[in-house]
Amino acid sequence: MLFLTGCQTQKSTVLDISEATITLPIISSGEVPTYSRIVALANGSAEVVAALGYAKNLVGRDVASTLPALVSIPIDNPGHSISPELVLSQRPDLIIIDANSSPATAIATLEKSGVRIATIKDSFDVAGVLTKERAIGALLGLPRATAALERLITTISYPKRDIKVLFLYLRGTASIYLIGGKGSGADSLLRTMGLRDIGSENLSRPFSAMTAEELVKLNPDVILLMSKGLQSVGGLSGFASLPGIAQTRAGKESRVVTVDDSLLLAFGPRTPGLIEALRKNIVKVAA
Repeated sequence: MLFLTGCQTQKSTVLDISEATITLPIISSGEVPTYSRIVALANGSAEVVAALGYAKNLVGRDVASTLPALVSIPIDNPGHSISPELVLSQRPDLIIIDANSSPATAIATLEKSGVRIATIKDSFDVAGVLTKERAIGALLGLPRATAALERLITTISYPKRDIKVLFLYLRGTASIYLIGGKGSGADSLLRTMGLRDIGSENLSRPFSAMTAEELVKLNPDVILLMSKGLQSVGGLSGFASLPGIAQTRAGKESRVVTVDDSLLLAFGPRTPGLIEALRKNIVKVAA
């Protein structure tokens, strides 16, 4: 859901994109998948299987696939740690993992079971969505469904706008305050939207320590946050009190856009819808 909040006498807007805002596209190709009992443990891979039209073939999912439609499917890697006993109890004929699937002992146990294990590449950028969808589509033998799904992202095109956006990763309860730079993941989203990621233009590392001096130097028009990040610093008032925020153009007018934590950097079939909604909100806040 989308909501708008104001701050007393300030001209201020905070636009939030929740997980429920962005629907999952579902392809219906009529193809018969190669595997009938799938445990999808690679980051966001269960959502890809569902988008291809075969949620009914899922018997286990990854913790990052958070769609309400998948709630009845067991999470086999709670806390991002695979439970091999749970996985094998579901009698899968295919297990999908990526380089981040862990622990190694669990992977070793699954390999000894004789069940087909396929490793796909995971990357935190828009191009990685195509890579993931094509890999899973090929595994399941679904060329028509895959082609239909990938068209949703290959047709994205937006005119460039000179709006400077800064992505901040905040976990106030853990005293983590970071500025997103080149390779943060948000840079790929903003680039696809035709907007400027002022952090990636100036910082070569994915994340750097947030300082007042750096914030003032970058002086963004809009600040992008994860929803829980804003909550972790006490909401808008707590955020505005962080060193340097009030000295930026975005901070002075509370031009903030937040996105559900599990959605922003998921890079899956909901990414095209997220890009459309996020660009719309950023442009609206910057106006």
